[in-house]
Amino acid sequence: MYTLSELQKAVANYMNHLDVDGDPHSLYEPIAYSISAGGKRIRPMLTVLACNIFSDNALQALPAAAALEVFHTFTLLHDDIMDNAPTRRGKPSVYGKWGANAAILSGDAMMIYSYKLLQQTPVEFLPAVLGCFNYTAMTVCEGQQCDMNFEKREDVSMEEYMDMINKKTAALLAGSTIIGAIQGGADPQNRQHLFVFATELGLAFQLQDDLLDAYGTEEKLGKPIGGDILEAKKSFLLLAALQRADVNQKGEILAILKDNTMAPADKISRVLALYNTLGVKEMAEAKINEHFNKAMEALDSLDAEAERVAPLRELALGLLGRNK
Repeated sequence: MYTLSELQKAVANYMNHLDVDGDPHSLYEPIAYSISAGGKRIRPMLTVLACNIFSDNALQALPAAAALEVFHTFTLLHDDIMDNAPTRRGKPSVYGKWGANAAILSGDAMMIYSYKLLQQTPVEFLPAVLGCFNYTAMTVCEGQQCDMNFEKREDVSMEEYMDMINKKTAALLAGSTIIGAIQGGADPQNRQHLFVFATELGLAFQLQDDLLDAYGTEEKLGKPIGGDILEAKKSFLLLAALQRADVNQKGEILAILKDNTMAPADKISRVLALYNTLGVKEMAEAKINEHFNKAMEALDSLDAEAERVAPLRELALGLLGRNK
């Protein structure tokens, strides 16, 4: 059994030594650039940590863990094209640095490379791992399409929003965890507990991201605060505000969001003032706690020794900034 720190080092080392050099250089350079950008490596960590619960050979899951991180990074390349985003994680995005064509083709190559990594999965686990990966990947695409559809709608319900983040964000965390559990030899019941754990954790994680976009700091978020407001993005906070607002407040929120002449700082401050009046910050915090507690309950339901579950619990607590 490995500690969280040991597996973090193993994942970082494996990702840092991926063979992403080749010819033509113009295809592979954006791949190496995007993979080296780092990030929290949440998905590969979930894979090896889930394997670690049921097996003493958690490192066997490293190729699949890397495949999930490469897939996730590929989706970001294409997301940046759709969002016309020149930066990613405080640096120029592949789209911003090399243009749309490079982001499309290098992204496609990354998707193929993720399958190349999956080929290294032990043969006895490969069919189940591939099936889980394919289901997860398609679900993420469905979530992204829903997110894009929401941009053109003003009648998005909270139920639709939660379903979208379930598909776009939580599903990949759940798939990453289950793929690790499969390679660890977990039985179906334990896999189901882990599926619930990772899904609920993913929902809490995305809702926290929504909250930090309005109430966090640029240092913690990694990008300027208030971006969702400026883009009139259908976030939990906006939908909660529209749900709670009276007719006049709702009209005011929508008018501010549509006003292209208003200074960005003024737009953010005015929307936040309405959020504060409507108590949506507290609503978001309560919802985050609800999903996080469900995640922990599912983790407690595992038929496994507490010390083997402890590293995964430690990661989950760290993601949401908790200490217990």
